[in-house]
Amino acid sequence: MARRAAKRGSENDGADGSARFRRCIASGDVCDTSAMVRLVLDPEGTVVPDVAAGLPGRGFWLSARRDAVKTACEKNLFAKAARAKAIAPPGLAGEIERQLTRRCLDLLGIARRAGATAVGFEKAKAQIQAGRVGVFVEAADGSAKGRAKMTGSAPQAPVIDVLTGAELGAAVGREYAVHIVVEAGPIADKLLREATRLGGFRTDRPTDVQTDVQ
Repeated sequence: MARRAAKRGSENDGADGSARFRRCIASGDVCDTSAMVRLVLDPEGTVVPDVAAGLPGRGFWLSARRDAVKTACEKNLFAKAARAKAIAPPGLAGEIERQLTRRCLDLLGIARRAGATAVGFEKAKAQIQAGRVGVFVEAADGSAKGRAKMTGSAPQAPVIDVLTGAELGAAVGREYAVHIVVEAGPIADKLLREATRLGGFRTDRPTDVQTDVQ
């Protein structure tokens, strides 16, 4: 891929954040912003996550991965990119993960209120048979066997498996949820993008500690 001449991680090619591709200040790679996170400096020079890419000010982009954030912090890359003081607070990667998790759960809540989700094995199966699968959302701590049984019925559909059963349950009004199907449409598409970003911060998620009956 050809790379445009630009400052490392700068927003010179569209300071409003509208450009689709940005350079990761940790790796130098040019990536689609749908797979990245934006961060900005507050008035005191502290690095602040801007996962929605809507905050004003000079922004920096990182690939949506925990190791990219770690590299940027350890090598003081925010200050180098800004050519100014930049303080990366402790737990920055954890805060990004928290915000991305919240965005995923909010989208699931929106889908539920819109009647675009099927929760539980039997309801999810009915949704599959009706041909209305946009994305599978499977509990990260659910059974691999149950997950394969569910998703194998529609192998062409993407699978999200970065949220725990307790997190999924909270989003859909249950104590716990293992299998959720979200109907095809804009909500499912956005949920998949956000969950893909979240996955870069949850590489050590638990698996196979719950049954698959929820």
